[in-house]
Amino acid sequence: MAKIISIANQKGGVGKTTTAINLAASLAVLDKKVLLVDGDPQANATSGLGFDLNTIKTTIYDCFIDDIHPSEVILKTEVAGLDLIPSHIDLVGAEIEMLNMPNRESRLKLSLEKVKDQYDFILIDCSPSLGLLVINALTASDSVMIAVQTEYFALEGLGKLLNTIRIVQSHPNNNLDIEGFLLTMYDTRLNLSNQVVEEVRKHFDNMVFDTIIQRNVKLSEASSYGKPVIMYDAASKGAENYLNLAREILQRNNLTAVSEAEKVFE
Repeated sequence: MAKIISIANQKGGVGKTTTAINLAASLAVLDKKVLLVDGDPQANATSGLGFDLNTIKTTIYDCFIDDIHPSEVILKTEVAGLDLIPSHIDLVGAEIEMLNMPNRESRLKLSLEKVKDQYDFILIDCSPSLGLLVINALTASDSVMIAVQTEYFALEGLGKLLNTIRIVQSHPNNNLDIEGFLLTMYDTRLNLSNQVVEEVRKHFDNMVFDTIIQRNVKLSEASSYGKPVIMYDAASKGAENYLNLAREILQRNNLTAVSEAEKVFE
């Protein structure tokens, strides 16, 4: 039975989709069966895995609105063990269309329950908002990973996101946990990056992942080629960071034993 993790932050440009793609691929490389759900109307996770948005006929929108079975939407990626539920710009209108639907906060949960037993992990790339699409993702999830950019105003807006998480925890998903805070876009040359790391760790302590995602041009290049970085340049710092994150998540969930020698946390 899959563990479902949403990757969220209402701020855009914090490395959320990059994390969704590369964490999903890294977990698959570590022999886990993974489903990545593109829950963002911008569909960057879909194009970032090499799919042409103009040729995809059914997407997550159809699961939300027409109750299409996920198996009719799921696409196989070039990474063995990694599947994708694609998105489309049509998803922008889904929030309005769902307003008068029954169980509007639970439509994604009801959909994913149909395939949950086929995977070890289901990752949901959330849209940069706090609307009904994100509420659906959090309602469907066991936990939420919060991407935090190591730049100025990193903590700005996190209060609103945490408040939304608390609302979902009270109803409709009282089992929702915080998987952790992931520090992204870290630049070793900047004092500001180090200051943000210290500030986030001071606020959230052991809820912050040991792994930090460093700025790495290969991450951007890989996305432009429609590949996870591990398939584009497995020796890059970006690939190393996301493999370490995948290992750390497996450790946190007691799914593997990793020796101290194997840890390369930055």
